[in-house]
Amino acid sequence: MNDALAALYPQHLATLRERTDTALARGGFEHLVVPAGRPITKFLDDLDYPFVVNPHFKHWLPLLDAPGSWLVYTPGEKPRLVFLQPRDYWHVVPQAPQGYWVDQFDIVVVRKPADAIAELPSPARSAIIGDRDCGFDQVCANNPQAVIDHLHYHRAYKTPYELELMREASRRGTRGHRAAEHAFREGASELGIHQAYLAAVGQLDAELPYASIVGLNEHGAVLHYTNFDRHSPAESRSFLIDAGAGASGYASDITRTYAGRDAGEFQALIDAVDAAQQSFVARVRPGQSYPELHVHAHHALAGVLRDHGFIRMSPESAVESGVSSAFFPHGLGHGIGLQVHDVGGFQAAETGGTIAKPEGHPYLRLTRPLEAGMVVTIEPGIYFIDMLLAELKDKPFAGDIDWARVDAFRPYGGIRIEDDVVCREGEPENLTRDAFALL
Repeated sequence: MNDALAALYPQHLATLRERTDTALARGGFEHLVVPAGRPITKFLDDLDYPFVVNPHFKHWLPLLDAPGSWLVYTPGEKPRLVFLQPRDYWHVVPQAPQGYWVDQFDIVVVRKPADAIAELPSPARSAIIGDRDCGFDQVCANNPQAVIDHLHYHRAYKTPYELELMREASRRGTRGHRAAEHAFREGASELGIHQAYLAAVGQLDAELPYASIVGLNEHGAVLHYTNFDRHSPAESRSFLIDAGAGASGYASDITRTYAGRDAGEFQALIDAVDAAQQSFVARVRPGQSYPELHVHAHHALAGVLRDHGFIRMSPESAVESGVSSAFFPHGLGHGIGLQVHDVGGFQAAETGGTIAKPEGHPYLRLTRPLEAGMVVTIEPGIYFIDMLLAELKDKPFAGDIDWARVDAFRPYGGIRIEDDVVCREGEPENLTRDAFALL
């Protein structure tokens, strides 16, 4: 894989330089300065939280464990890496940079944070991108809006190098999903399933792009369930796993739902959601309005609810009345890349602005029209969430819902199917299904 990355990386770097040249010119700055960040110390403690690198830093180079280091770019010059390699016998010191990318940088190795600061250009002429914890008092992030807007807008368009890393992240994630399904079939607890996932992926919790969701039975109805029960339930009726993996800082985001033994009707509902999901994936094409695709998904899932006997109303009525939102209360998906919920999803243009969410759909995370090079998730679901269903019982249309059938499915929690999909000029590329196929 490194040979492929080595061939693709120079073009990726050239693209970043071109985007940054324009962004700096618009903001009136001469330099881009990006701190990798620093570990954050726990309150009243001398221990740090796991280090998470600044996404703008890892956009340029595949260094995830370089706290205290800095990227410096000046248009027309070779980018510089100020690499902090401290004298430290308490911790593992980061290795000197090596690999397919190092020849593209001027690298300065320093031993102290103050020495790194001395290598930076004048803060007054620099766009410094980071949070309040990733710099130092002498060099504070200013995050100029004109620069941020341009870089975030264009980050949606993935380079071939980025897509190759996202394919690898999907391959790692699907290995974990296959191991998790096997552990579920063997009757493991939620914690045991998660441990099987980590072992197959080969990553620690802190290295994953987000906290894994591993829900058995009713727990599948909790959208962001991360509790990990230590004991196996008496009966494993259903299993929902939403878990990803990373590759040089790029994320995969994958969800699957499985039925336990003797769950024929629930399996039929999973199959219906899966078929609907694949039909939505097929619409990931240039020019497609993502909000319109989200609303279309509501109509399609309302049809599934009707066909499977949960509601006695038309899909149009179910969507207009809000019934569909009680069973499908989140957005259809989001952009993905350096972050699992990548930036720029609402931007109207490279100069800023916001594209509003459709009325009645507050949790949609992406409103930009789809264009070639974007990578998005498609993750429809049907859930049986007590709180939301209780609100429907007081509505005039409550008689159009088969409550006995709803109650029969509550013990299964819910269903979500999620793939990562590349928008291309022709057929979309489904990173997730392709990775599963390789297994």
